[in-house]
Amino acid sequence: MTTALTIAVSGINAVDNPGPGIGVGRSLKEAEDLDVTLIGLAYDAMEPGIYMDWLVDRAFMVPYPSASHEAYLERLLYIKEQTGLAFIIPTLDTEMPFYMRYQDELAAHGIQTFVPTTEQYRLRGKDRLAELAEAIGLQLPETEVVNSAESLEQAVDRIGLPVMVKGAFYKALRADTSQEARAYYHKIVAEWGYPVIVQAVVKGEELNVVAVGDGEGRSLGHVGLKKMWITELGKIWTGVTIKNDAMTAATEAFIRTYRWKGPFELECMADGEDLYLIEINPRFPAWSYFATGVGINLPARMVRKALGKAEDTASDYATGKLFIRYTYELISDMEPFQRMITAGESPGSPVSHAQAAP
Repeated sequence: MTTALTIAVSGINAVDNPGPGIGVGRSLKEAEDLDVTLIGLAYDAMEPGIYMDWLVDRAFMVPYPSASHEAYLERLLYIKEQTGLAFIIPTLDTEMPFYMRYQDELAAHGIQTFVPTTEQYRLRGKDRLAELAEAIGLQLPETEVVNSAESLEQAVDRIGLPVMVKGAFYKALRADTSQEARAYYHKIVAEWGYPVIVQAVVKGEELNVVAVGDGEGRSLGHVGLKKMWITELGKIWTGVTIKNDAMTAATEAFIRTYRWKGPFELECMADGEDLYLIEINPRFPAWSYFATGVGINLPARMVRKALGKAEDTASDYATGKLFIRYTYELISDMEPFQRMITAGESPGSPVSHAQAAP
């Protein structure tokens, strides 16, 4: 039996630094047992997902949740009133504090989510990765947590250049000189506050896994890849599916130990037999459609779990499958753009179906 649902996704900014929303939306639309009306939540009228009418049925501008949680909640309730919104999948790091805080209130208004608790979220902060890495059986690059410019310089001297300078939850910048490290430190403090993490750069192969935890200590599935080509912004452009026993064991241990609820991305670096934990992102990554493409539709599985439907938890996917991102040009009238600017929402079908995606 097919279940009809109106589901909203954020992160529809499919640009050079793509958000995860388009891949998540594609996955939901391809789930045979879900009849999804897809709502795009946009922060800018130029986000390409607004104009992808073969995928996004309607789009709405939303305020930044970091500016005003109350205004953001009010906007979501308006969208609920207009569309019958029943489920939201946030895909951007900056949205997570809002959805963790308001998940019960949203549920009371008939809008479901599937996100971690605040404590779970804090556990995977970069300032706590040492204890987390030990708990899930991975190594951690030499790392120091700093709270002043002086302690930053001392950490850089001890670790040695180059280093990664990171915020506790957001932002990671590679510094090849002490001057760059100081500049990045002040930039991160200005944007995200303290503490700041200084970490040794590990050479090797970049391995990632996307997974979903059910909140009860069990996995709803996972897929691993090796990055083959990344952009100047460090975003994956080409990858290949792999199975790495140590990474799989760490993924399962993370879900089991912390009873993680929702999607996450485990980022690792493999240097020979050594596997290092780099970070854990608390949402679907931009490449998550790759998992759907090889038979593991994690967004759909997560929605089914939230609805209490039968669960599929198998992770039997083929290795050696190739992921390649590409660009695509959309042609539209100015009217949809102007409507987003003035009204903050699209009426649906803003682009001719003659231009449907290949």
